[in-house]
Amino acid sequence: MQVGLSNLLCLLFSAVLPRTIFGLMSVSRGPPGPPIILVPGDGGSQVEAKLHKQTVVHYLCEKNTDDFFNIWLNIELLVPLVIDCWIDNMRLEYDNVTRTTSSPEGVEIRIPGFGNSTTVEWLDPSRASPGAYFKDIANTLVEMGYERNLSIRGAPYDFRRAPNENGQYFRDLKTLVEETYLLNDKQPVVLLAHSMGGPMSLHFLHGQTQRWKDKYIRSLITLSGAWGGSVKALKVFVVGDNLGSYVLRESTLKTEQITSPSLAWLMPSSLFWHGNEVLVQTDQKNYTVNDFEQFFNDIGYSVGWEMRKDVQKYSFEFTAPGVEVHCLHGYGVNTVESLVYKPGKFPDGYPEFTYGDGDGTVNKRSLEGCLQWKNAQKRRVFHQTFPAVDHMSILRDARTLSYIKNLIPKL
Repeated sequence: MQVGLSNLLCLLFSAVLPRTIFGLMSVSRGPPGPPIILVPGDGGSQVEAKLHKQTVVHYLCEKNTDDFFNIWLNIELLVPLVIDCWIDNMRLEYDNVTRTTSSPEGVEIRIPGFGNSTTVEWLDPSRASPGAYFKDIANTLVEMGYERNLSIRGAPYDFRRAPNENGQYFRDLKTLVEETYLLNDKQPVVLLAHSMGGPMSLHFLHGQTQRWKDKYIRSLITLSGAWGGSVKALKVFVVGDNLGSYVLRESTLKTEQITSPSLAWLMPSSLFWHGNEVLVQTDQKNYTVNDFEQFFNDIGYSVGWEMRKDVQKYSFEFTAPGVEVHCLHGYGVNTVESLVYKPGKFPDGYPEFTYGDGDGTVNKRSLEGCLQWKNAQKRRVFHQTFPAVDHMSILRDARTLSYIKNLIPKL
């Protein structure tokens, strides 16, 4: 159907005049609630690399690049043979003297897009579907009247590292909260965090005064918060994780994965697991939360214990955050509870797994850690669970989106 010239002019003026002549009479609707900062979890930030290497691990690997390129999430790099290049560029090297990690010589790493929501909505800049992350949540907010990079912000960080090496990030996050507050008519900010972003946000809030939190933070919304760690972290240390790909070997990816201090941070916490609960069973010894040093020695990775010593204090920082909390997570999904090795198969063989309740990645007891705050702070703690929703699908599940959509106008 064609639109006549007069109708077209009417449409044009109706769109333009409220912003000009009638600007004082008509004000844009704006978001229906407070501004939101998205805090990603492990693997939830884009990563860029620039190379100037002397040697490479494979003839297919590049030695030098003119500029930074996307290394995570880049599906083209996560294929057999080429994955060796990716591993060598993404891995971290631990310094036992400085107690810090660094990239291999000739590799520069940066986390792009701080403050920008799109870099946490899509982990793959090409926006290939496997790289969708906070996309559905951001789209829901935009439909409600939110605006990207104004009332929806993103706070990506180097997820390979734990709080002890992310000090600058926490300082930048504080500045981002204050800036977002000012850009949105001095409305307190909502932190919306996923997975490891939950404990990262908790550590950030512990570092602020109550007066600051009362002024700048409206609430903390968490999805699949890994409050007490996960037994899956132990599984990664011994066999690795294939990221859901059938063409990648767990043992290959393990080479990079175990170099991340954040993995040591996400090991089961003794605040959530008792010392008599067997996490790794072998014919020679059973390992509990009290045996991590011996566990690392026996799998031949003593660096793991050094990293665990650096980060374990953050596992015990579990006092209430001092802000309103909305704690959302799934349950009823098989989640690794322990690793069981047949005689003579530890540590080089492949274990069998026993399963319990959780979201497929984080155990139920860890997901429910937020309940400990209900009687520990004046601010309210809300707890909402979703049956059969796993660790990642919670980001796009209709029930999650509905909860957020209904909550926002009430904040």
